[in-house]
Amino acid sequence: MSVNLGLAQVSGDFLVAAIVIYSLAVIGFAGDFAFGRPRRAKAAGAAVASGERAAQLATVGAAQGAAQGASGAGAPGAADGAQAAPADAGAGDAALPARQVPALRAIWEAGPWVRAAVAFSALGILAHLVAVVTRGFAVHRAPWGNMYEFVTALTCVAAIFFCYVMVRYRAWALGVFVMGAVVVALGLAETVIYTAAGPLVPALQSYWLSIHVTAMTLATGIFFVAAVLGVMYLVVERYRARVAAGKAQPGNGLLARIPSAAQLDKLTYRTVVFGFPIWTFGVIAGAIWADQAWGRYWGWDPVETWAFITWVLYACYLHARATAGWRGRRAHYIQLLGFASLTFNMLVVQVFITGMHSYAGVG
Repeated sequence: MSVNLGLAQVSGDFLVAAIVIYSLAVIGFAGDFAFGRPRRAKAAGAAVASGERAAQLATVGAAQGAAQGASGAGAPGAADGAQAAPADAGAGDAALPARQVPALRAIWEAGPWVRAAVAFSALGILAHLVAVVTRGFAVHRAPWGNMYEFVTALTCVAAIFFCYVMVRYRAWALGVFVMGAVVVALGLAETVIYTAAGPLVPALQSYWLSIHVTAMTLATGIFFVAAVLGVMYLVVERYRARVAAGKAQPGNGLLARIPSAAQLDKLTYRTVVFGFPIWTFGVIAGAIWADQAWGRYWGWDPVETWAFITWVLYACYLHARATAGWRGRRAHYIQLLGFASLTFNMLVVQVFITGMHSYAGVG
C-alpha cells in the first residue's frame, strides 16, 4: 500500500503539538518548585508532627515492651521490645509517600502549578498518542519501523508510565526532570533523526515486528524513566554524603523538594523490575523471529549482542539491588550502565555499524 501523506502530516503536526504541551507541563512543574513553598512548608510541618507522634508512640511501645519483659518474660523480652522501635523508624525513611486520599483530590490539594502541570501532561500524552497512531495508519503498519518512529513511540510509553507513577506515588516533584527528558528526546527525534513516512524494508515485513519491537519499545520507555530516576538518586545521595562529610551545607532548597534518596532508590528498583521481564520477552521474541527470517536463533549480530549485554547489565542491577552489600550508588551505576548500553545500541550500533539489523532509516 502507498503511504497516506495526509495522515503522515497530521502525525507530524500532533507530535509538534505534544512537544509544545509537554514543555508547558515542564514549566508547570518548575513553577511548583519556584512558587509552591508555602504549601510544601505546611505539608512538611504536618509530616514532622506526624513523625514526632509516631516516634512518641514507638517510644511508649518500647517502654511497655521492656516493662512487660521485666515483669513477665524476663530479660529476653526487654531486649525484643527495645529493638522494635529502630526497625520501624528505619522503614519509614524508605517508604514512598502515603496515598491516604484519592488521586484527583491529591492533585487538587497539590496546588495550582501541579494541577496545571498534570493537566498539560495528560493533554500532551493524548496528542502524542494521536501522533503515533496516525503515523501507523499512514504507513499501514506498526509505527516503529525505523529509529524516528521507535523514539517517538518509546517516549510516549515513558510519558504514560511516568504519569502513572507520579499519580500513584504523588511524585509531582519528579515531573520537571522526567518530562523535561521526554521533551529533549522528542526534540532530537524531530530535528536530528527525523525520517519521512515510508514502507518497510522487506526483512521487516512480518507480524513479528508487532511482537518483538512492541516489547522492546515498552521496555525501553520504562527503562528511560528508571534512568532519569537513577541520575536523580545519585545527585541526592552525593549531596547527602557531602553534607555528612562537612563539605556542603545542609538545607539545599532544590533537593529538599524531591523525594529522598531512599525513596528514589525504591522507585527506581520497582521501575526496573516492571520493565525487565518485558525486555526479556522482547529478546526471546527477536530470537524466534531471527530463526524464521534467517534460519538461526542467534548469530551474534551487533544489535543482538548489545541487546544481550543490556539484558545482562539490568540483570546484574537487580541482583546487586537484592544483595545488601551492593545497594546504593554502586547498584545505580550498573543500572545507568545498562541504559547507556541500550542507548549505544539504539543510536550508534543500529545507525553506524552494518549488520542484519541495519534498518534505522537514518542517513
